Amino acid sequence: MRWLARLCMLLPVALLLGAAKAPMLVPDVSQREVVIQYSFTGAELLLFGAIVYPDGRPPDEQADIVVVLKGPDQSITMREKQKVAGVWVNADSARFRSAPSFYAMASSRPIDRIVDDRTAAIFEMGVDKLQLSPASLNDNTEIERFQAGLVDVRRRSGLFVERPGTVEITDGVLYRARLPLSARVIVGDYTAETFLVQDGRVVAAAVRDIVIRKAGFERFIAQAAENWSFLYGLVAIAMAIGMGWAAGAIARRI
Repeated sequence: MRWLARLCMLLPVALLLGAAKAPMLVPDVSQREVVIQYSFTGAELLLFGAIVYPDGRPPDEQADIVVVLKGPDQSITMREKQKVAGVWVNADSARFRSAPSFYAMASSRPIDRIVDDRTAAIFEMGVDKLQLSPASLNDNTEIERFQAGLVDVRRRSGLFVERPGTVEITDGVLYRARLPLSARVIVGDYTAETFLVQDGRVVAAAVRDIVIRKAGFERFIAQAAENWSFLYGLVAIAMAIGMGWAAGAIARRI
């Protein structure tokens, strides 16, 4: 398999690092670049690597691995709808300054059995530990309500994913985890973070970058909308009018 071949390439590096005083991670991902085309229905990334211990031997008690895949941060406004006189209207709203567009986490055991709440919050291990930076609310109850709403919406869209207990560790040295990429992911720079945890403490961390970009016709449309927005709008209106006229002409002939 491809991931095994890449691990073989990483092992010489691991041997060279064997004299290090603290454990180190030598991580990699199955795809450094993901291309979105018209047929893109999502993808699955394999995050794998090796744990390098000072003496080349893992401790008697196996350490834990947590991997976190994040997309570009976004400023997002959540609106709460209420039914007024039989009509659904926007009521309260909240703005978050830095909500990740995509978040996926996998761990070797449930997070609450690996680290305490403070450590989980520092390293954002879990969607309930994300630092969303609310900008428009002061009341903690309201903040929690809107945060829960944001998490729920993105969970159902496949943009927030948690897979505790799915990281496989072999012989205390090699690890691998699979995380899904939703078809709704946006283009941009993503980070795959790996944390090595021993006795409730993060003792090593490493990051790999992943680029998601569009190609083909989708890329042309995205560039046209961004670089020639006025012309793009005119063409879109012309196409809508043309399709409406064509539909009406067909209907009259039937």
